Amino acid sequence: MVNESQTVANIVLEHSETAEVFQRHRIDFCCRGERSVEVAAHERGLEPGDLVGQLRRAIEDRQGAAGASAADRNMKELSTAALVDHIVGKHHAYLRKTLAFLVPLAKKVARVHGDHNPKLVELRDAVDELAETLLPHLDEEEEDLFPALRTTTGVATGDAARRLASMLEEHLAVATLLERIRDASEDFTIPDWACGSYRTLFGELQAVERDTFTHVHLENHVLKPRFEPA
Repeated sequence: MVNESQTVANIVLEHSETAEVFQRHRIDFCCRGERSVEVAAHERGLEPGDLVGQLRRAIEDRQGAAGASAADRNMKELSTAALVDHIVGKHHAYLRKTLAFLVPLAKKVARVHGDHNPKLVELRDAVDELAETLLPHLDEEEEDLFPALRTTTGVATGDAARRLASMLEEHLAVATLLERIRDASEDFTIPDWACGSYRTLFGELQAVERDTFTHVHLENHVLKPRFEPA
C-alpha cells in the first residue's frame, strides 16, 4: 500500500487509478512527480494522511472492480517500440484532433462571453499558446526523438540525450500552461448561465489536462528512464 514517503510518480506507475486523485488536487504527477506524497500534500495545503487515505481508497475501489481495463496494462512491460506506438497512437493523435477543435471554440466562447467573464479571454490565450507549444513538440518527437530512441540501446548519448533533455524542458512549459488554464477556468467551474459551447469547452479542456498528464507521465517516468544510467 502507498505511504507518505513514496514519490507521486512511482505511485501512479504502480497504480494508475491514483492519477485522478492527484489531478483532483492539482498535484502534478508527471513533470514534478519526484516529490514525496508528504511534500506534495503540504504544497497543496493537504494533510498527508488524508491524501494517503484517498489514494488507498482509489486502489481498493479498482481492486474491487471486476477486472482491469486493457488500457491500464502495465506500460513498463511494453517494448520501447510498442510504448512509443502507444504514445503516438493514443495520446498524440488525441491531442492533434482535440486541439484543432478547442482553439476556435475557446475563441468563440471568449468573443461571446468575455464581457461577462473576462477570465475567458485569458483562457483563450492560454489554449492558443498550449496548441502552439504542443503541436511542434509532437512533431519533433515523432520525426526525431522517437526514431532515435527506437534504435538506441542502453544509455542515450549525443543527439538522443540532448533531445530527451529538451523533452523534459518542453514538458515543464506545458505543465505551466495547464496551470494557467486551470486558473483561468477557475478549476473548470461552469456557471449556471453557461451555454452549450461554454460547457463543451470546459469539459474538453479537463479531458485534455487528464490525457496530457498521463501522456507526459509515460514519457518522463517510463520511456526516459530506459535510456539513463542504472
